[in-house]
Parts: sequence; C-alpha cells; structure tokens
Amino acid sequence: MHPKLDKYFEEVEQAIRNLKDCNVEYYYEEVLGYKRINLKIRIRFENGNLFEISEAVIVENNMLKHLGYSYHYQNNENQLLFRYDNTPHHPEIETFPHHKHILGKIIKSQQPSIANVVSEITNQN
Repeated sequence: MHPKLDKYFEEVEQAIRNLKDCNVEYYYEEVLGYKRINLKIRIRFENGNLFEISEAVIVENNMLKHLGYSYHYQNNENQLLFRYDNTPHHPEIETFPHHKHILGKIIKSQQPSIANVVSEITNQN
C-alpha cells in the first residue's frame, strides 16, 4: 500500500479514538491496489446517535484524492443531523459536487477532514 494511504489510515484511526461514549460497530478497510482503498466505518454513540463514514480514496500525482465520500450523522430517531458528500446530484450548489445536508437544506461545503467532522460531532454532543 502507498505510504500516503498508510498515513491516512493512521489519521482516521486517531480521529476516531478522539470520540467519546461510543462503540465502533463496523470498521472495514479494503485495499484495492497499491494506490486505492475503500473505507467504511459505523460508530454508535451511547445516546443512540450514529456516525457513518464511507470513502473511496486513491493516490494521484502523489496526493490523496477522494473519488467518493459520505460522512453521515443522525440522531437516535434516525433523523439526519448532517451529512457531507460529493454525490453529483446538486449542480446548483457553488461547491458542486461537494455539499452538506443539514436541517433539511443542502448547502455549499468543501470536503472536511474526518478529524473536522469528529470535532463537529463532539461539539454537538
């Protein structure tokens, strides 16, 4: 596996270790080649909230590139609190394909790091 991907896995694992009062229900790393990985993580908080991470990452020109990502956070009643993703279904958004779903709206957003999403979740709990 490419060293950049190794380092990225370490950063993701550190960000997850910073979460409190939760259990990792599912952690799946799929190495698809020297320069490509898929990552799927499901974390359940003691209050019932759920955080799911889904990414497809490659190394291109010695830089990490996310082919696809979704950072989904919902409450214990399965109501969406927020989700960042780059599914290309909102071309009207200035940061297309990147966007954030929050409070029933879709707003512009760049892709956050997982550490930043963890901070956002921590600030809400």
